[in-house]
Amino acid sequence: MTSRALTPWASRAGRRRSATAPADDGCPGSTDATRILDHTSAEVRSLLRDCTGSTARDDVAGVLRVAHGLVAQRIRPVYAVDEAQPVSRTLRSGRGSCSQRLAVLEAVARAVDVPTRSRGLLLDGRFWYLRFPGLRAVVPDEVVLAWPEFRVDGVWLDSSALLGAPDLHSDSGGRFTNVGEETLFEAVGRGAVRWDEVPGPTTDGHDQPQVGCSTCSLAGWVLAELGRYGSRDELFAAHGQTLCWPARTAAEPVLSRWSAGATAS
Repeated sequence: MTSRALTPWASRAGRRRSATAPADDGCPGSTDATRILDHTSAEVRSLLRDCTGSTARDDVAGVLRVAHGLVAQRIRPVYAVDEAQPVSRTLRSGRGSCSQRLAVLEAVARAVDVPTRSRGLLLDGRFWYLRFPGLRAVVPDEVVLAWPEFRVDGVWLDSSALLGAPDLHSDSGGRFTNVGEETLFEAVGRGAVRWDEVPGPTTDGHDQPQVGCSTCSLAGWVLAELGRYGSRDELFAAHGQTLCWPARTAAEPVLSRWSAGATAS
C-alpha cells in the first residue's frame, strides 16, 4: 500500500481537477532562466563550455547528448526529493535525482537558445516499489513528474526521442524497469522511456506475437496528464511537489545522499 499522508492535500485536489488536461495544449515553452533552470549561472556556463568543446553549438541534439553523458559521469544518482533545487546547486553538489539531472539538460538547452517546456505527469507511486521494497508503506501514492520537452527544428521532442532517437518499431535496448543502477535519466539516453501508448506490429506475419515498441511504453503508470507548462517552476507552482514541505525537509538530508541502485529491504 502506498501512502497519502506525505502528499500535500491542496495539491492533490488540484491534480484531480487537472486529470482531463489536454495531451498538448500548445504551450510555447521558453528559453528564459528561472529559479530552477538558472542557465546564466557559472556552473551551467562551465558545463556548456565542456559540451561545446568538440560539438558545434548549433548541433542541438549533439550538445545535449554530450551533456547527458557528462551529467551521467559527474552527478551521482540519488533519491533527492527537492524538485525546486536550482540546477547550479545540483552541479555544485555532484549528486541529484533523475528529475534534477534532467533539469540540467533543460538548462543547457535554454543556454543555447532551445526552448523547453515541462509535461506534467501524475504517476502511480507503485512504480517505485521495486526500488523501496522495505519502505512501501511510505512511498507516496501519487508522484508528480516534470518531463522535459525540447523544441528542435520547429518540433517538440521529449527527452527519449531527442537523446535516444529510437526505432519506434523495435525494442533493442529493452524497457526501463525502474530497478538497479539505471534511473529514468540513464534510460532516456537509449530511448527507453515513453509515457504514451505507441502502436506497433502485433504479429510477424505468421500469426506469431511480435514484440514491438509498445513494450517500452510506461503509459500504464500514468494516472493523469497535468498539462504543459513553460517551465518546471510553473508546473510545481501549480500542482506542488510530490511531498509536502515537512516530509521534504525531513527526508531530503537522507535521500539526497542515498545512491540510486541501493535499495531498502
